Amino acid sequence: MSGLTDKQDAYGHMMYDYFRSRARNCEMIERDDGYLDGSISGPGGYFAEHKDWHELEKRAIRFARGRVLDVGCGAGRVALYLQQRGHSVLGIDVSPLALKVCKLRGVKHTRLMSITGVSRRLGTFDTIVMFGNNFGLFGGFNRARWLLRRFHQITSPGARIIAATNDPYQTTNPDHLAYHRRNRSRGRMGGQARIRVRYHRYTSPYFDYLMVSKDELGRIVRGTGWKIGGFVRSKGSLYIAILERKPS
Repeated sequence: MSGLTDKQDAYGHMMYDYFRSRARNCEMIERDDGYLDGSISGPGGYFAEHKDWHELEKRAIRFARGRVLDVGCGAGRVALYLQQRGHSVLGIDVSPLALKVCKLRGVKHTRLMSITGVSRRLGTFDTIVMFGNNFGLFGGFNRARWLLRRFHQITSPGARIIAATNDPYQTTNPDHLAYHRRNRSRGRMGGQARIRVRYHRYTSPYFDYLMVSKDELGRIVRGTGWKIGGFVRSKGSLYIAILERKPS
């Protein structure tokens, strides 16, 4: 899938509405077991300036260097910050309206593209950023390993992936714990959620979104041409992994 249709672009419509009028209506995330969740703070976080980022992200973005691929760029907050610091940045997203917002806000280079569309045609990158829990876009164990090998092909020696995720097992929510058990019974990773995004009358297709523990991340990375260089940790379940490219 290269891009969403207008009726599927729930996330994009939410961001475009916020960009135009500061409408604080947020998207709802619907899991395939019927569980619904939404952001209490609304869409403003997608537009946050660097000074208002989560402390984890402020610390992790210091690892960015050279030409950057911003995967799931959303409203462009990461791309804009890195542009201001002199980096060449390409933002990719499946949401046409998100990319429209990016352009209107001043992001110079964008491409309507799924993470699976990334290839050598985009050129070579020194850093790949996956903020906003966008490690989840790897989708599942096998797809994550396949994509990491592909990322190895499009990155320079010494390149880094800066990937934010969430340890799904740091929870006492019985609905989440039951979902982990359901996943395992189906041969899936515990934190492999199948979700869709809803906003007003717009609904995205279902897609897999992967959240992993640090041990699971280590198993995914092994043998892909990447290694774990370190973690930027928080007091809670959120963390950011710094992956380092091994020599070919």
